[in-house]
Amino acid sequence: MPLFVLTMSARALGASTEEIARLIDAADAGATLVVPPGVYEGHLTIKKAVTLDGDGRVTIDGGGEGTVLTLLAPGITIRGLTIRGSGSGVEREPAGVRAETGPVIIEDVRVEDALFGIDLRESPGSVIRRNVVRGKHLEPGRRGDGIRLWWSHGCTVEENDVAGSRDMVFWYSEDLTIARNTVRDSRYGLHFMYSHNTHVSENVLSNNSVGVYLMYSNSITLERNRLLNNRGASGYGVGLKDCDDIVVTSNAILANRVGLYVDNSPSSADSTGVISRNYIAFNETGLLATPITHANAISENAFVENEEQAASHGRGDLSRNDFAVNGRGNFWSDYAGFDHDGDAIGEVAYEPRSLFFHLLASEPNLRLFIHSPAQQAIEFTARALPELQPTPILTDPSPLTALPTTGAPIGMSSKGSRAMGALGAALAGVSALVVLSLGRAPRLAPTGHPERATGGQEAAS
Repeated sequence: MPLFVLTMSARALGASTEEIARLIDAADAGATLVVPPGVYEGHLTIKKAVTLDGDGRVTIDGGGEGTVLTLLAPGITIRGLTIRGSGSGVEREPAGVRAETGPVIIEDVRVEDALFGIDLRESPGSVIRRNVVRGKHLEPGRRGDGIRLWWSHGCTVEENDVAGSRDMVFWYSEDLTIARNTVRDSRYGLHFMYSHNTHVSENVLSNNSVGVYLMYSNSITLERNRLLNNRGASGYGVGLKDCDDIVVTSNAILANRVGLYVDNSPSSADSTGVISRNYIAFNETGLLATPITHANAISENAFVENEEQAASHGRGDLSRNDFAVNGRGNFWSDYAGFDHDGDAIGEVAYEPRSLFFHLLASEPNLRLFIHSPAQQAIEFTARALPELQPTPILTDPSPLTALPTTGAPIGMSSKGSRAMGALGAALAGVSALVVLSLGRAPRLAPTGHPERATGGQEAAS
């Protein structure tokens, strides 16, 4: 049916949403309703396949009660609206916009002061694009999700800007495209639970507790995302738990507490994981994994100036993973080997043997001494007495001696990337001079027996 435009004749000033409802009831399916500028108070439920267009000048205000806008028919499009003022009680999970069927299109909408921003339930084939979502000013534990999909397959979520929410979360939803979204100041930037066959690309996830967390989700590709300064209690840039056939490639994973966390992924005997061509830099720990983690192909990543390049919980190791593919390993900014034949591949394997970080695995409170003379003294002692050096947690047999071309969105030109590499090399040189200048290493005072870290992921509510 061809679309036609039905324009409301009266300018709305403090009007009621009942005026919009009456015009929807009078319109044919497929109509486009261009709503005059103004603020409409109350709640609105749409049960007919129409397009509701506010042209960026219409606000629907729920007055702090319930869900503001509810979509109950497939084929609905809403655009150019501001939706604000949902309820705040968690028992009914009030939202700015809720769809209970699909497909629907929600685009160019601003959601403000809503417990849950945009909530799709059993809405397959829907599109959520170019929306701005701001949560209520609540403590993080009381917030709702900025965007949530429940049992909604084949959806596209792109170019949304979400801040101050709990998660952007996907439950039991498959075949999704999640692209070019920005999520900040939230708990989990992107959170997947039992959601498979999904492509996640070019998202910017910053200043959250966790950037992206995948749990019990298979066949997902994370590509060209930027994960920056996610430093909550978990603080993972990327977290994987019990997932199969995951590809993590060409991502910029920068300045997080833990850059990449892997817990038993892949979890099936016949599955593999691919972690390649990522730029993993300036994190407290670049790669952290549980000792049972296995069957990951980890190659052509740039590990640049992380406080600890790679670690395993407790005193486990990462030996069940491959750190080189087709003769190419990873770039490690603290690699002390050499490239005799000029092929940009080190002649000596990279095997981190830091005594300090070996002790840190079981005594987390030692992190207080990172970059201190105490750390340098421990490392100096280990070099002086090789019998104290721990077994390496990983072996990269073919370390790269030049930064690989990762394709990761690190936010600088290739010239800037080379400058960062040169700076890293300079810092490494300075660190070496400090170690050599210690001379007489101070003795360590007894540290007691600090409480051990629990590891694992944050509880998801």
